[in-house]
Amino acid sequence: MQLDAIRELLADDMAATDRLIREKLSTDVVLIDQVANYIINSGGKRLRPLVVVTAGRACGCPPERGVAAAAIIEFIHTATLLHDDVVDESAKRRGHDTANEVWGNQASVLVGDFLYSRSFQMMVEIGEPEVMRILADATNTIAEGEVLQLINCGNPETTEQQYLDVIFRKTAKLFEAGTRIAAILAGRDEKERLAMAEYGRHLGIAFQLVDDVLDYSASADALGKNVGDDLAEGKPTLPLIHAMQNGSAEQAALIRLAITQGGLDKLDEVLAAIESTGALDYTSKLAVEAAETAKQALTAIPESPYRDALAGLADFSVARAF
Repeated sequence: MQLDAIRELLADDMAATDRLIREKLSTDVVLIDQVANYIINSGGKRLRPLVVVTAGRACGCPPERGVAAAAIIEFIHTATLLHDDVVDESAKRRGHDTANEVWGNQASVLVGDFLYSRSFQMMVEIGEPEVMRILADATNTIAEGEVLQLINCGNPETTEQQYLDVIFRKTAKLFEAGTRIAAILAGRDEKERLAMAEYGRHLGIAFQLVDDVLDYSASADALGKNVGDDLAEGKPTLPLIHAMQNGSAEQAALIRLAITQGGLDKLDEVLAAIESTGALDYTSKLAVEAAETAKQALTAIPESPYRDALAGLADFSVARAF
């Protein structure tokens, strides 16, 4: 199922999610209202809430509960973006100025805190202790991932396993939490809850692997940021790690220096090393494997157009790389 067809299938749920997001953003503190609405409306794909409402429908979750879960996941995700851009000193996201570029770091951090706390207020409204536990654990894991990524920045000794651990914590954990709570709110048994968690986890891994491919292959317009931004920040993502491990001694030394120093002075040479070592193909292959694992997990869920849509979202997550 193609992405347009999936969006059409879930159009009513996504419209309800947008309405709920806007309702819950409402506050009489003008600056919070400005910053939160700016980033919520900055052109994101709303992929995470789309995954959650689709998972909810596939599991038979009451629509209003699936919509509430989707809005919570989007608030948590948006809070992490605000904090990420401050930590990374980013000026662009999705082709627009970042909130910290417009309003400064202090406002971005504090509005991120507002979105986190608002998401927990919404969890209380749902009234399911298991949902609160899963989402509390997820936000803690995401924070750990952010710190691990900070530790790895500028470190050319970062291993593939350390990288995979970071992307699980930073990206895949929230997907996993979203799909699992959809099954919980639908009243599904533990087997199906675990299956949906596995689907979300591997979908998130595939999605992040492809993002890291696109950082070295997509145009700035398509990417919404500049090619090589991860390298500029000294982030040792998998394309760089693979190229170091499989390139010549000169190529490895070049990439090690680029990671250590940050910046884009040697971007063309680094891109050539990535190309010659097949690093993007290798990373894309792992993404395809993760997406296939996600789709296999769906066999525990009854057949329906919504299950087909979940499989289509897994296909979409990797099709962006080709």
